[in-house]
Amino acid sequence: MRSGAAVGHSGYFHETAFYGSDDEFVAIVIPFLSDGLVAGEPTLAALSERNEKLVRSAMADSANVTFMPVDAQYSRPAAAIKTYRSLLAEYTERGAQQIRIVGDVPHPGIGAPWDGWARYEAAINHVFEAFPLWGLCPYDTRITPSAVLADVRRTHPHVATNDGRHTANDLFEDPTNLLVRRSTAYDALEAGAPVIQLTNPTPAAARHAVQAVAHTTRLGADDVSDMVFAASEGVTNALYHGRPPIVFRLWADADHMVVTVTDKGRGPANPFTGLLPATSTSLAGLGLWIAHNVCSHVALDRSDDGFTVRLIVGQPDLVA
Repeated sequence: MRSGAAVGHSGYFHETAFYGSDDEFVAIVIPFLSDGLVAGEPTLAALSERNEKLVRSAMADSANVTFMPVDAQYSRPAAAIKTYRSLLAEYTERGAQQIRIVGDVPHPGIGAPWDGWARYEAAINHVFEAFPLWGLCPYDTRITPSAVLADVRRTHPHVATNDGRHTANDLFEDPTNLLVRRSTAYDALEAGAPVIQLTNPTPAAARHAVQAVAHTTRLGADDVSDMVFAASEGVTNALYHGRPPIVFRLWADADHMVVTVTDKGRGPANPFTGLLPATSTSLAGLGLWIAHNVCSHVALDRSDDGFTVRLIVGQPDLVA
């Protein structure tokens, strides 16, 4: 039987919390973790170094919490989903009636691009629904941008407060609709003319374009190889699943490379494409899933002009 606010709930109990001080953080997170340990539930935390120290100082039995390295767990949205799904499946197979996880999701307040993590917060409402998970995503209002907080309110069905209440969130939106219509940020390099622009290119032409520009950057061989693959897959998907004309654009500076592939189609029918593992080579999802795991940033943007895949390796410089 599930414990706490998720008693009687089936599937994923996805909750956020907003705090403006260390005391408020402790008041929200410590009962969540302590009650999980008392109930004998798997209890995990992927927190910033600062927040982990707060938890360890405030909990006498914090050694019984499974702390996960936050940088490894939240390296990329698709990788985070893959790791969590594996953990959740393992605990469920062992008979866990509920798994508790509290995590500090990256955002611009700590120097991370938000677009991918906004998709993550929306998508996991669907992705984790098969598991008896109670997930708590606390956000520090002192450093989290207001636009991010607005997205957080739209992507969490439940809200925890520092006085112990757990309420339904009236601002929550259906994740499928949210993902389809959400606009994405662009990279600052895109304000200038692309280094290379191709119309209706072949995948080979896209690969050659990336290789031709790579020598002007300080990017390592792995980043260049990843972009060669991702750009080729972006063009391949547009050729097989989109509508012409297909426009390939590439920008670069010393520290990062940006590729966009735009076609006149509507993009993947499944809004979770790229965030979930795919095995069929006949679908766009496989290449996009690999791209999500190797690129620094991937965005899928639908507009009146068509569908755009944005791929970045190196350090993104995103503009809302």
